[in-house]
Amino acid sequence: MVSLQSIDHYEFKEILGTGAFSEVRLAEDQRNPGSFVAIKCIRKKYLSKSQNSECAIKEAESRKESLNNEIEVLRRLRHPNIVQLFDVLEDAECYYLVMELVTGGELFDRIVQKGSYTERDASALIRQVLLATEYMHSQGVVHRDLKPENLLYFSPADDSKIMVSDFGLSKIENNESIMATACGTPGYVAPEVLSVNEGSSGYGKEVDCWAIGVIAYILLCGYPPFYDENDHELFRQIRMAEYEFDSPYWDNISDSAKDFISNLLQKDPKKRYSCVQALEHPWIASNTALDRDLYPFVSEQIRKNFLAVKRWKKAYNATAVLHLLRRLQLNKSNSTAEKSTNSTDSLSTFTFDEDKLAEIQCKQLKSNSIDKQDKLPPKLQTSCSSPSSLSSPTRPPEIKPFSFNNITDEIKNIEKNDNNTT
Repeated sequence: MVSLQSIDHYEFKEILGTGAFSEVRLAEDQRNPGSFVAIKCIRKKYLSKSQNSECAIKEAESRKESLNNEIEVLRRLRHPNIVQLFDVLEDAECYYLVMELVTGGELFDRIVQKGSYTERDASALIRQVLLATEYMHSQGVVHRDLKPENLLYFSPADDSKIMVSDFGLSKIENNESIMATACGTPGYVAPEVLSVNEGSSGYGKEVDCWAIGVIAYILLCGYPPFYDENDHELFRQIRMAEYEFDSPYWDNISDSAKDFISNLLQKDPKKRYSCVQALEHPWIASNTALDRDLYPFVSEQIRKNFLAVKRWKKAYNATAVLHLLRRLQLNKSNSTAEKSTNSTDSLSTFTFDEDKLAEIQCKQLKSNSIDKQDKLPPKLQTSCSSPSSLSSPTRPPEIKPFSFNNITDEIKNIEKNDNNTT
């Protein structure tokens, strides 16, 4: 599993992100100065049992299995639209996953920053995701957690490619094992995943195609096809594939785009488009995607429905990394300037107050967009508004982050409610 190379070849810089059991850090390869990578550091103590209870032992084994699975999956994949694993190293304290560094930021952040955005742009984005996913499937890998947050731009360049990331929930599909674990992110999860406790035979790679359909829907309107503040109702909508192309919000979207989405959001996975079929659809393969600017409405909805305070923090992290890389390159090319720089420019003090930034940007959001009384599709309106009166502006809802911690219990409650009504 682990390479014989030494982690000492890398000089660690800034922390890019943290998780429950790991952190991701920017690092420079000392063998190739100026070459940067992202290194995921997993402390070994989190992979060993903290006590001798059966629960602790199972939890430690589960973490080890999850890490081994992620490494096995990433080692299988070599595609221009998939974040690459270069190496796996270890020392006495940690395992290190040496990953390709991407600096372009998340999908939604870039759309909001663009200034113009068309259906044709959305088609080009989805095509790249389909190409990556079709390749994954050809290698026997199912991602199981495709969502906009896991779609990153490789660089800040305007023509940057999209990269699929985060394979923590991915699975290698084979004839000997059946995927029957309820996992993913609720707004993007396929109906068959919600049926794993009903004696179903499990699910397959079709779940990724469903998720791409959800992403395509959001990219064209800025809000999700399935939403409810009550998880029971959200799961019911998904299980029934109950969504609308709401008027007037979808009136200017091509019939070709709607047909494309409809073929991906098929309740029956056997009738759902595969990646190959989706890539052949006219909205992707031909010139049926319209060039009309969708930016004003879509960007506003993305801001309100997805870019909450935590998302702004993440966006700033990406910007901070880019500035750091530029500073490093500047320092390397001008040693005299480096000597005269004051201490606030040194790497050891390169920090930023995320909470203060989030507070400032939250105020900007509230003053610039959230307080604007824009109209929303009826299913996204708050209970105090009148769904029937589209001419009357309504306050957008505070869409809560999706949580999938208790999905098994939620499914059981849905089934119980369904039985009580029949």
